[in-house]
Amino acid sequence: MTVRTTVVVGASAVALTTALAAPAMAAGTDTHGATLQAVRAAVRDGVPGVTLTAKDGRSTWSTTAGVGNLRTHAPRSADDRYRVGSITKTFVSTVVLQLEAEGRLSLDDTVEKWLPGVVHGHGHDGSRITLRQLLNHTSGIFNYTADDTFGRTYFLKDGFFRHRYDTKTPAQLVAVAMAHRPDFAPGTSWNYSNTNYVLAGMVIQKVTGRSYGEEIRDRVIEPLHLTATSVPGTRVTVPRPSSRAYSKLAETATGPTYDVTGLNPSLASSAGEMISDSADLDRFYSALLKGRLLPPKQLKEMKTTVTVEGIPNAGYGLGLIDRELGCGVHVWGHDGGIHGSNSVAVTTADGRHSLAFNFNGDWSGDTDAVIEAEFCGR
Repeated sequence: MTVRTTVVVGASAVALTTALAAPAMAAGTDTHGATLQAVRAAVRDGVPGVTLTAKDGRSTWSTTAGVGNLRTHAPRSADDRYRVGSITKTFVSTVVLQLEAEGRLSLDDTVEKWLPGVVHGHGHDGSRITLRQLLNHTSGIFNYTADDTFGRTYFLKDGFFRHRYDTKTPAQLVAVAMAHRPDFAPGTSWNYSNTNYVLAGMVIQKVTGRSYGEEIRDRVIEPLHLTATSVPGTRVTVPRPSSRAYSKLAETATGPTYDVTGLNPSLASSAGEMISDSADLDRFYSALLKGRLLPPKQLKEMKTTVTVEGIPNAGYGLGLIDRELGCGVHVWGHDGGIHGSNSVAVTTADGRHSLAFNFNGDWSGDTDAVIEAEFCGR
């Protein structure tokens, strides 16, 4: 299910250039044998460790494989917190759609209306781009993480270790994008751009007078009791329990492995800075698809997809991806990649069967195989 162009705020330079309460052991491994095999295969493929939780109705099952620390060989935990990268986008989109339901904005509002003068230069024009186009990546706005200088500074070894604790403001991230020409005219094509969701976070702040993180906390995290979920801002650590995160920090998947656990996630901002665990992500996506977070009109908007260029059987809604698996099952969710962390969270359309997992290495492992195994048994 992994769409490489959506695993952005990149886990590695390779990904960058192509595109950021303990669960009960209720179900036996006999019903998740294929999933267990796929998780173990990911470790054999080079992923340091995996943590996974699946929920189907009242039944919850968790498993781990590999290690959470390459130095001490400590195992991963089912309760591990981890950086979820672009899974953040679904949270952000949920808040925007809640604001629409409250009549405080419209998806057809232009970016210029809320952020005058911010999207301009080199052909970018915020008066021609709607909030809907931000959320479904049809704006044409250049993806700031695809900027060569940004990539060398934050995704390759030498730059990362010099700049891993830098604080970047949303305006600074958008300015990187504005130094480039748009990818296409608004509404004429599709391309994944982290800049879209940095702008969406800025819109939330302009509309509410509060940061996007505060709005997510009050509107989603606290109502759903997501006790492992947070918006860290500039906090460089991951709350415990957690594992170490590893990357090659190179343009290839070979060479030395580096511990990249500590970093300032402001480089991802509202495009990918959040932290969560698998049980919380299952709860979030299940609640979302069951209609607990959005009225029917807004949930329908979120699930209205556009074609994902070059990727069959997938559509991108408003911060939500629809995938048809090999067995015909549709799952809704998002992928997320950031340094040393590759995560996926998906659920069925009725919100009954959910899966969330994390690889604590960003250069290998087949996330698609894990999803196919859980929902298709193969």
